[in-house]
Amino acid sequence: NPEARKTLIKALNGKRTFNYLYDFGDSWHHSIKVEKTLPAVACPQVPYCIDGANACPPEDVGGGPGYEEFLEAMGNPDHPEHDAMVEWHGDVFDPATFECERVNQWFKRIKV
Repeated sequence: NPEARKTLIKALNGKRTFNYLYDFGDSWHHSIKVEKTLPAVACPQVPYCIDGANACPPEDVGGGPGYEEFLEAMGNPDHPEHDAMVEWHGDVFDPATFECERVNQWFKRIKV
C-alpha cells in the first residue's frame, strides 16, 4: 500500500537514533544514529551512502562469535581453518576496507 509507506525520517518522528536487528538467526544488533539528512536532489540515487567505515561481515558467518572465528582464521595463514575460510568466502578479507561504491550498488537494487 503506497499510502502506508513513510520515509525513515518521518517514521522516526523526531528521534535521531534507532536500533535495527539484521538477520534474526545471526542476531546482528545495530544502533544507528542519523547525523544529517540531505535533500533527495543532492544524491544521485535514494538511498545513497556518502561514507562509512570497515567491511561488512560476510552473510551467514555465524553472528558475532562466528565473525570473530572467521577473522582469526582469515588473519593467520597458519590457522588450521585459514584455507577453508578463504575458499568459503571466495577471497581474502580485510575487515578495515569500506567500499562505498559497492554499498551504493547494493542500494540500487533496493525497490523504494
